[in-house]
Amino acid sequence: MLASGFVLEFLKGPTLALQEFYLLTGRAMRNVTRQPHYTDDIKLQMDSIGVGSIPIVLLTGFFSGAVMALQMGRALQQYGQTGRTGTVVSIILVRELGPVLTALMVAGRNASGIASELGSMKVTEQIDAMRALGTDPIQKLVTPRMIATGVMLPCLTVIDDFVGMVGGWIIGKLLYDLDALQYWSQTWHALVWSDVVQGLLKPFVYSFVISLIGCFYGLRASGGTQGVGRATTQAMVAASVTILILNLFMGLIFVKYSGN
Repeated sequence: MLASGFVLEFLKGPTLALQEFYLLTGRAMRNVTRQPHYTDDIKLQMDSIGVGSIPIVLLTGFFSGAVMALQMGRALQQYGQTGRTGTVVSIILVRELGPVLTALMVAGRNASGIASELGSMKVTEQIDAMRALGTDPIQKLVTPRMIATGVMLPCLTVIDDFVGMVGGWIIGKLLYDLDALQYWSQTWHALVWSDVVQGLLKPFVYSFVISLIGCFYGLRASGGTQGVGRATTQAMVAASVTILILNLFMGLIFVKYSGN
């Protein structure tokens, strides 16, 4: 009896948090079709989330592609297939590493930033003031961030994929003397439409995880500056773990139904 009561008490908090997250998600998505749309806020968030994340995406993409070409080229060299390095780099980047690494970098930068920003507004009672003035905080603060992340994260993933391929080509040229025409030809022809769809659908799904989890923890912040710091850490960890879990299940779905 005591054990069952302990289990119920333990599950009460996570269950309530999950319910509140689903309610926040539903309200944010419903507001997409409702007026006002706060277009200026969406543009501002697109600049902050998208353009502001380009440097870290460039660094991540280049070095991940370079390391991949370094290791795969070495492995393929044992079988005399070093020329296939471009094929391996492009497939792995577009299907898996590009979307996941980009999402993790953006989550580390923006999920925590969103939680910090909204958490500061929460503890200083700015959100309560918005409600008192008749403004819906979800429509004003959450929906623009969700839309901006949904638009910009696939674009950042494309940049990451391309820069990663460039990094792979540079390493292949320097270490394995790969022909540039052969490398880029194999990189292009290795990809099929299912790879492109998978590489763009994944970051689109991850964008909702990043934005909504960041907003959720920010709006739940309490306890002053310590609460804001705690919400920031929780948002980054929860978003990163959720991205990795979703990547596995989405990968299984694509492998099962695409046949590749």
